[in-house]
Parts: sequence; structure tokens; C-alpha cells
Amino acid sequence: MTDLKNAGSAKFRGFEEGKGAVASNGTPTIQFGVFEADLRAGELRRNGAKVRLQEQPFQILVMLVERPGEIVTREELRTHLWPADTFVDFDHSLNAAVRRLRDALGDTAENPRFVETVARRGYRFLAPVNGTAPAVVSEIAVSPTKPTHKGWIAAAAATLLLIGLGVGLFVGRRTSPPLLTSTPFAERRLTANPSEDPVSSAALSPDGKYLAFSDDTGSYLRQIDTGETHPLTLPAGFKAMPVCWLPDGSHILVTSVAGPAQRAGLWQVSTVGGSPRKLSDEGREAAVSPDGSQIVFLKGAAKSQELWLMRADGDQSRKIAGELGDLFRSPVWSADGKQIAFLRGVYHHEEYGVEPQIEILDVASLERRVFMSRARFGPALAWTNDHLVYVLDELPPNQNDSNVWSVRIDPHTGKPLGTATRLTSGPGKVQYLSRAADGKRLAYVKQSWQPDVYVARVEGKGTKLQTPRLLTLDERQDLPWAWTPDSKQVIFGSDRDGTFHLFRQAPGQTTPELLVGGAEESMVPRLTPDGKQVVYLQFRPGFEWAEAVRLLRVPLSGGPPELVLEGRGLTNLQCARLPSTLCLYSRVDEKRLVFFSFDPLRGKGQEVAHIDDDIPYAYNWSLAPDGSTLAIAKAKKIDLSVTPDIRLLSLTDHTERTIRLKEWPGVSSLDWAADGKSLWVSTSTNTGTNALLNVDLLGRARPVWEQTKMVVGWAIPSPDGRYLALLQASGDSNVWMVENF
Repeated sequence: MTDLKNAGSAKFRGFEEGKGAVASNGTPTIQFGVFEADLRAGELRRNGAKVRLQEQPFQILVMLVERPGEIVTREELRTHLWPADTFVDFDHSLNAAVRRLRDALGDTAENPRFVETVARRGYRFLAPVNGTAPAVVSEIAVSPTKPTHKGWIAAAAATLLLIGLGVGLFVGRRTSPPLLTSTPFAERRLTANPSEDPVSSAALSPDGKYLAFSDDTGSYLRQIDTGETHPLTLPAGFKAMPVCWLPDGSHILVTSVAGPAQRAGLWQVSTVGGSPRKLSDEGREAAVSPDGSQIVFLKGAAKSQELWLMRADGDQSRKIAGELGDLFRSPVWSADGKQIAFLRGVYHHEEYGVEPQIEILDVASLERRVFMSRARFGPALAWTNDHLVYVLDELPPNQNDSNVWSVRIDPHTGKPLGTATRLTSGPGKVQYLSRAADGKRLAYVKQSWQPDVYVARVEGKGTKLQTPRLLTLDERQDLPWAWTPDSKQVIFGSDRDGTFHLFRQAPGQTTPELLVGGAEESMVPRLTPDGKQVVYLQFRPGFEWAEAVRLLRVPLSGGPPELVLEGRGLTNLQCARLPSTLCLYSRVDEKRLVFFSFDPLRGKGQEVAHIDDDIPYAYNWSLAPDGSTLAIAKAKKIDLSVTPDIRLLSLTDHTERTIRLKEWPGVSSLDWAADGKSLWVSTSTNTGTNALLNVDLLGRARPVWEQTKMVVGWAIPSPDGRYLALLQASGDSNVWMVENF
């Protein structure tokens, strides 16, 4: 990937060494909203505070704000930013620069407030500049109608959940929501970290004056009103992620990981320095009671998540909730310290989804009641006096965004009272909520992930990769699944049309060819053994897992789709290559993952294997090119107790052997290499390293691509074995705040 800082030396309109610059109207500064672009200094400021922005994104901003409402073409940007003799991956570099600009402005392509993408042409600036009339952008209010269910992504592409691409933990059935109103409050951005250095956690102090936050470079304390920021004093090598403050305002609860494969422990640190004090060997998402005497926190993984309570000094730790199959998020205390609210989801195998609900627990009796159920709940809560604050995913076409809402609690019934009020309306996914003790300030972390398809050449007999190059140039979700038989085009799924459709695109092509469109959601395209047909899964918009999934085929050369079979709980499919004619699909039943053969022309065959497990959806699998062996691995991200093993099941004699990965914590995804002699395995550590491994059948693992700034997903080999189509995701994460709500 190109380093934008060194991508070229061209200067834009007077940005020469030692010279100032002015806009075309003679003004040295350009103002829009709360932002100001100082052209002489080459700086962007928000409410007077400097916002970190690299030179090329700043130049793009100046070109756009000089022509508000007009399209600035990609070719114009290329001419100004990169001289003709500069060798650069222009499309990737420009896309990355625009993403950095949007990050600095708190903007996104899906819900633009400043920079709008004009498909295949360029960009347009939407906001008023120095008092000029803005382009009109309509805001889509949240509707009380039934939401579109997007949980199928976690089933059809379970690895998305494992590698953290922003797929929500709580996805599930439709439920009747309370009436909603749309009254956004003013949002204030507290951090401006670039995509290379995302904020990983944040916590607001009880008095609302300080923000403790962490990123890849360390942990920090920021004075909110002045912006003054200092590193949190910690011992060397101790990496802390702030979770919440103690009521005294001088101590913070943090999580810290001892090693790449270790679980996070819960610690107490002082804001003025000193040695951290361990409170629990395992713990996350903690909250301290208003009087500072007790801490509620979470333990476990998806197989057995539990809610625990302990004294503030770490003593008398005890489990207060959690059964097999429970998923918990974000426990928070009531103002009187007598109740705890939390998000709970229960996995339903018959619907392959999780029913999310807010529950309230009485601390004295441990009795629980359901406060509210909604299919679109996000993963965070806050409790401010008589209001419960929660996160709600947006409806299409803004399904990749979520925002913060608040609803009153009836003190007599403990149920929602009146209408819910929208507190925020910005782009991105809300991940954490943190409030001041008086409830007047609420901070939250917003993340935005961009999964893309990259292509890399394989070298050194599978031991090396050339630097991957971006294939998909849009700003939606793109997921690779297969190659055409001639190894010239990647077949992938994308929601660039708002609904997931199937496309094919060759490296060097700027736009893909549509393979399967229509009103339905289509995913997981695979080639049939003869390479002439594509088989894939299809769902109707608003799909619920109680409904049947359709498995269809369509000629690779084009034509109408035809039904192969349908059934509930279908999760994945794959075919071998000739001379083998074997095709498999998997289906999730209660505590069982079942593999069935099928014929692309005649439909369902017979069961060939099954795995019994309490969480059958946690497995990833791949069929060998010759159809002889099934490679299966359980994701450590879902079950923390799992060992880093790959099971190789022979489909001829039904023998099984195990490959154990040494020095790596677990498997996120796996796919066979084109020659069937090794596997491409993605993995990640608790310390932030994402890697792609080539693992031979003796268990020797060679890292061929490692990243700390991007998520590395699965790798699909071309039939000739010369290339990989990689799923990689980049994104940003920053802290925002609303107040006086």
C-alpha cells in the first residue's frame, strides 16, 4: 500500500515551500460549520482546535470547498495531487486520502454531511462555505416500522463476526418497539484519531471534565474543555484500555492483556501514577456502583458468558447471572445502586439469530425482568437518573450506522415510559457509552469499518505475498468468495446497491460486472466443479431465520437463476474441482453442525458428516480442491477455551487427524490452497496483530502477511494458485459527546 505522505511532491494552488495560500476568492481561510481551513498554515480547525490532517487530504478539502455543490472529478484530483511521472496506485491512494478527510470531518460516504461521492465521477462538497448556500441533503428519520434483519451476515459469513468487522453482537428477531421521536442534539467530537490509530476504548470522568482513552500508541487523559492531553502514567509494557472511572475521580478501571493468547484482566490504576492493582484475572465491560463499593463485570465467551459482582477491592467475587447460550453486554448501575441494567441475547438455533433485550436485575434478590426488546439494539447502555440510554442500528440504506437514544423509566412499573428520544444522528457504529455522574454529558465511541477485496500475488511456493492491491473501489462492504476458472476475475458480494448482490471483477478493472442482482440478498457464491455455474445462497430482504434459505445456481456466462434446494439454517457451501463432482453445504441444528452433499442440477444429497457442539455456528470449514478432505476449525473469538486446532476429516475413509497451530492463539478463518497441499489461515492476537498464515499439512505455519492497522480476513486462492483474493478491513474510531440532553 502506498504511503500517502510520500506519494508525490506536487503542491496545490500555491502550496509551495515558504509561501502562503489563499482561496480563489482571496480569503486565506475557508469556514464551513464548526470547521475552518487555514490555507496559509495548511491546517484544519474545529471550534478553534487543530484537527490532525495530512497534506493530501487537506488539499482535497481545499479543492472541494472552493467549488461547493460542484463535482470535482477524480481526474482533476489526480492531476493536482500526483504528477504524471509519479508511480502510485492512484485509485487506492485517492480513496484512502478521502477516507482520512472524512475521518477528520466526522463524515462517511453512506450518510454524507460534507463530502458526497458521485459514483464513477468524483466528489462534491455539500455544506455551506463562508455563508454560501449549501447543497440540500435530506435526513432520514428513524421509523417505527419493522427493521430489516441483517443477522444473516453472521451466518452466511460467520467469519465477519469473528474478525470484528462491525457486525453487531445482537442480531435477531423483530419485536415491537416503543414509539420513537427524532430530536438530535448537538454532537461534539472529542478525538480526531486517523484510521491508522483508532481509539480502542474511552471513559468519561464522574465530573464530566476528563476523558480517559486509549489507542495503539498508549492511554491518555484529556481535559475536555481545553483539549489538553497527557499520557496516563503506567509501568513500561502495561497496555491499558480504560473501562470506567471510580466515583472518587482519581482512579480508573482498565482491562489489560498479559499475552497474545491471554484473556483480558481487570485492573485499577491511579490517574497520578503508581502501580496498577489487579482486581480480577478475567473481566471486561465493568461498571462501578454509585457509592464505589461494588463492581459488576462480564466473564466468558459466547459459549458461556456470565455477569459477575465483586467488591471494589476485588474480594467476594460471585456470579449473578449467566447460563449456557447467554450473551451479555454493557452492565450499568441505577442511580440508587439497587439495580443493574444490561443487554442480554439468547441464541436460537432454529432462527440462527440472537434475540436482544434490555434486562434489569435487582441486586438484593437477583430477580430479573425484561425492560425492552428490539432487534436493532446495539452493544452499549448508560443509565442517567430516570432515563435509560441505548444504541439502535439504523434502517437501510444507512444499515451500517447506529445512533444513541434515550427513554424514561416508569419508577413504579420499571417499564419504558412515553416516547424514546434520539440523541445523535451521525454516521458510524456506536460501541461504548460513558456518562458523567450528573447525567449532563454523555461520551461514546463511534467506529466505521470498510471491508474491501484486495488481490496479492503468491510467491516463494506460498511463503511470501506481494503487497496486496485494492480491487474494489467503492465505499461499501465487499467480500471475496471465488475466482473465475481462468483465474482472471474475482467473484465477490457487495452491498453497493443497498442490497447484497454478486459481482465479478478483474484486477485493473475500475468497475465490476453484475452477476446476480434483483431485490433479494445474495451471498456466498461458489463455482460448480465444472466451473460453468455459480451456486449461492439467497435471502429475501428482512429475512428471519425461521424462514427457508434458497440455494440457487446461475450460469457464469449469464442467464436466469434456478433453484437447487431450500432449507432453514444454511450457512456455507463449497464445491470441489473436476474430476471430483462433490459439492457440500452446511446447516446449523440445535447443538449440531451438519454437512450435506448436493448436486447443482438435482438438489439435495445425503449427510456426509456432522459435529456436535453447544455452539455449532462457531465453526469455519473448507473443502479440499479434490473433494477428499474437509478442514474444520472452531473460532477462538467465540469460544475462548478452544485450542488452536485444525481438524482434517477424510471424506473417503472418515478418519480424522488434527493439526495444532504453534505460537498462534487460534483460527479466524481457513481456506485450502489451490494445490490442496496447504491451508490459508487467518488469525488475530489479543495484542492487536492480524495475520495470514500458510499452514502445511504437517502443521508448519508461515506468516505471509501481518497487519496491525487493518483487519485481515479470509484468503481465496485463484485456481492456478498464483493469486489470492483477500478480505481486508480498514476503518476509524473516535470519541464524540453530547451534553445537556
